[in-house]
Amino acid sequence: QVQLQESGPGLVKPSQTLSLTCTVSGVSITTVNYYWSWIRQTPGKGLECIGYIVYSGSTYYNPSLKSRTSMSRDTSRNEFTLQLSSVTPEDTAVYYCAGGHSGSYYPGEYVYWGQGTQVTVSS
Repeated sequence: QVQLQESGPGLVKPSQTLSLTCTVSGVSITTVNYYWSWIRQTPGKGLECIGYIVYSGSTYYNPSLKSRTSMSRDTSRNEFTLQLSSVTPEDTAVYYCAGGHSGSYYPGEYVYWGQGTQVTVSS
């Protein structure tokens, strides 16, 4: 079965870069028609898709966060990553990685989810 696991620091200082890794098992992240997403959950906005990376390697970012977002992958490790730069306390959230069979900014279209990891932005 497909399983996803987030990892990375739980505390990041303001103005620094938030970096997370998602490790996927059960399917190759390069398998055709698989799409891999980062999603966060905050009290103010609920679930918000940050962006996704296509099985081919192409990336697509939510326009509201695009200027600060970078996603990449390491196919040899079957991992994909998130870097969110210039963070503020408003970026404090539970961050999830997720997978699905189409690319979307709608969290409900992703069918495979990690358990989520709390990231707090604070000095």
